[in-house]
Amino acid sequence: MTRVLGIDPGLAATGFGIVDLDNGRLRYVADGVITTQSTDSHAARLAVIFDRVVELIATHRPTLAAVETLYFSRNATSAIPVAEARGVVSLAVYRSGVPMHELSPHIIKQAVVGSGRAEKQQVAAMVDVVLGLGHVKRPHHASDALAAAIAGAHQRSPAGAFGPHGGAV
Repeated sequence: MTRVLGIDPGLAATGFGIVDLDNGRLRYVADGVITTQSTDSHAARLAVIFDRVVELIATHRPTLAAVETLYFSRNATSAIPVAEARGVVSLAVYRSGVPMHELSPHIIKQAVVGSGRAEKQQVAAMVDVVLGLGHVKRPHHASDALAAAIAGAHQRSPAGAFGPHGGAV
């Protein structure tokens, strides 16, 4: 069995989703959003994300992590806090020793919907279908993280995964 922790990083909201892949079947385990307060210092917000990811890994014991890579088209300034959140997520996963796939939004959408140009609503709907959840209203960060977990499960082979020392697993 492979347990995949999917993460959609963000400073205000970092989504997480956990799925199991057992004998070719995906099973939902958990999802949610790590939120930080805009009134807290920047460093404190990053620490919250780091600590919660460490806690999720300790609690759910994933065998693989799938983290969405950074995407920005126009505003590099708004991408910087997301990149920093992604950095602390990557550090938490690295320190835990869990191999990590870094997946672009295009690859995640392709794996879940069949089109790399899918809209958020299409991704959320297919996550529900693939995991047999019915239509469940959840924050888009959580749906995106579940989509990353599903895509990571499809790419669970060691190629492309990075282990605790940065090399391919």
